[in-house]
Amino acid sequence: MTLAEAYLEDPLCRPRAVSAALADGKARDISVDIPADFRLASGERLAQRRLVGRLHGCADAPLVVVAGGISADRFVHRTETKGLGWWSGAVSVRGPVDLNRLRVLAFDYAPDAGGDAPVTITTHDQARLLALLLDTLGEDRVEAFVGCSYGGMVGLAFAELFPDRVGELVVVSAAHRPHPQATAWRGIQRRILMLAQAAGRPEDGVALARELAMTTYRTPDELAERFETSAPDRAGQAYPVCDYLQARGRAYRNQTTPGRWLSLSDSIDRHVVTPEAIRTPVSLVGFTSDRLVPIDDMRELAARLPALFRFVEAPSLYGHDAFLKEDALVGDILRSALKEICA
Repeated sequence: MTLAEAYLEDPLCRPRAVSAALADGKARDISVDIPADFRLASGERLAQRRLVGRLHGCADAPLVVVAGGISADRFVHRTETKGLGWWSGAVSVRGPVDLNRLRVLAFDYAPDAGGDAPVTITTHDQARLLALLLDTLGEDRVEAFVGCSYGGMVGLAFAELFPDRVGELVVVSAAHRPHPQATAWRGIQRRILMLAQAAGRPEDGVALARELAMTTYRTPDELAERFETSAPDRAGQAYPVCDYLQARGRAYRNQTTPGRWLSLSDSIDRHVVTPEAIRTPVSLVGFTSDRLVPIDDMRELAARLPALFRFVEAPSLYGHDAFLKEDALVGDILRSALKEICA
């Protein structure tokens, strides 16, 4: 019997099974069947039948959920994925999210890569799916939810839906709604991808959409600092900055499917929570150079939250990607926010 099957067969054994899974210091995948009657807010059904998460860290320690952008997954910790953990700068042994003192649950967003067609899915839908995973683990409550970018949106939605199931939120580079300019950029990306699909080149569409996305994640100052403006020999050839973007696009096109990417990109633009309804203590982090989540939107969210614990505004060369690049700054905030839990 697999670990996941043990959870599903005997609910009473779940906390004990989780402890056994982490006793050797290794992470373990945890999965749950999505009920046949589960419907998204749109009324649609997911093609996938299982949701998969991954537990990292110390057995029997306080449980913290960590979630990132739409390209993030359950592999958050470096040593568990041979260097490929998406946030190993924050989640590590003796790190800001300390795997010696905490259990960390990361999970794969729905939809998975199994379906070709996009589905209409919201951040509240993702929160409901996470609740199913927590039920499977026998966890009524998580001590903290740390969410960045799309993960921060899901964290806000989770706290709005399940106020008694989360002790505190740490939200980085995510607001209560999308900004219209950011929606405009993402809309162009989606249309590029759909045109490529119609032309029979869906992977190239994913790559090109990712290239455009990268120009919104980073700042003009960073690109000016990194790349020369010298022109190529002939029209139609790539400029230095274009070589960089094309490399990023090629690296990404095999990581997702067009349908999944369209679903999650659209999900960002459907995100909306009512800040006044979120009673969980919240630590907010916003970057003044972030063009996808402008600092004014973060300020509005901070002003409307009833239980704001802390709001940090910071400059960064890296714009929306600052949470992945500003390890020292973000690490200090995480340590402060999680100090009582770790103690």
